Amino acid sequence: MDTAPEIQQLPPTGGSSLSKEEPNTSKFVTVSNPEYIVFTDSELEQVRRSYFEQKRLGTEQNVTMSNELLCRLIRNTITNMISIARATEDFRYPNQHEVNAMARRLVEYYPMIKDKSPNNPWEHVAKKLRKRLSNVRSPRKAKVPPSKKPRQEVSSDVSTTDYDGDSGASTIILEQSPVRPRGSPEVLTPRTSTPVENQDSSDEESCSADIMDSQKIQARHYKTLQEQYKSKKPNKAAVTHLLNLEFQCRRAFITSDVLKEQDRAASILEAYPCFRELDHVLDELQRVIQPTNSHYISEMQSRWRTFYSKVQFYAIMKKAMKPPKTLNGVEHVTAVFRALPLLFPSSTMPPKKLGSSSEALVLASSEDPNGFIQQRPLSSPVLLVSEDNCMIAIGKTPVTTFSMEQLNEGLLYLMAYYYALHMTYPKCISTVLSVLQTEIKV
Repeated sequence: MDTAPEIQQLPPTGGSSLSKEEPNTSKFVTVSNPEYIVFTDSELEQVRRSYFEQKRLGTEQNVTMSNELLCRLIRNTITNMISIARATEDFRYPNQHEVNAMARRLVEYYPMIKDKSPNNPWEHVAKKLRKRLSNVRSPRKAKVPPSKKPRQEVSSDVSTTDYDGDSGASTIILEQSPVRPRGSPEVLTPRTSTPVENQDSSDEESCSADIMDSQKIQARHYKTLQEQYKSKKPNKAAVTHLLNLEFQCRRAFITSDVLKEQDRAASILEAYPCFRELDHVLDELQRVIQPTNSHYISEMQSRWRTFYSKVQFYAIMKKAMKPPKTLNGVEHVTAVFRALPLLFPSSTMPPKKLGSSSEALVLASSEDPNGFIQQRPLSSPVLLVSEDNCMIAIGKTPVTTFSMEQLNEGLLYLMAYYYALHMTYPKCISTVLSVLQTEIKV
């Protein structure tokens, strides 16, 4: 029997102040475990404010939410729920009770989307959430582990002679990965695999030629990409173009269940060394989230600056960090980053080898960071700040370095790696990463 979810109040994060007429509806939905967060952004908040302003005048029925905004709300709500669910348990999806609880909370938070039926005003929202969830479910793991050599029994239409096989595991996955027919929709989220296509036999036969051609074409793109990185100075524009062309096969490889979480980063970086460069990782984030928005990265950076400016004052108010006047620039930024897990704590304790949850996110040390990396118990991305520069490491693998001047955007780079490499949020910092995902619209 379903039980009513436990409701927790949202700590102030610097969001816009609402009218006093508005109900104090929390953004957190807790159903035993885990704790989910209601998705919101500036446009959704504007519609919500308009609704309550009109409600004071008795004309709230004139305020509606556009289909575009409703679709965005449904899509990002399911994305957030899957991310948080998988942070508590690998390959877990939100269950029906959790989806229904979220639907009820969405209707409470955005009353203009409730149904006119007085019995179940949230049922139509729950149906949309369930439909979206069914569209992004990952295919089940294969019972037999994949071969470590290119399969020879593949149909002769898919010739492997177009592929030079330089990169081992990545070559195998690219040849075996399913590729969508041209024009078919694709749904990719930071914590979900490529969805399963429900096609009948006639559809498969009609598009089989396109699939075979696409596999060979994208394999040639990957071969060309490998050739670029055999040169001393790869052409950045050419690499970006090839990554755009080869996106489908690459995401099928990256999101495949055959990659274990602890080996995921090393395998992907071996196949795609371009992701050791921050520009290419940010470009990949844009391809996954908003491929048609050429201004996505600059917009995300602007949202991050707004969130950062507000959360640091909240951290000082809560005495989670010292006032800026006592710290230099680098120390202040590091202090803000380390305060975030304290402001948005998770219910799971960090591993014993970590001193605190903040060390799963950022570590500042004057010592050699390589010693810390080798003893680190987590396989997730982490930001390391030393005296000379900043480093992002994943598991025990140093990935890239950048200058101190870019430190204030260090958490953006971490989030980009979570998405680009399809990695799971560590349980001990899943809440703060989910808050970042919501606030900066990653």
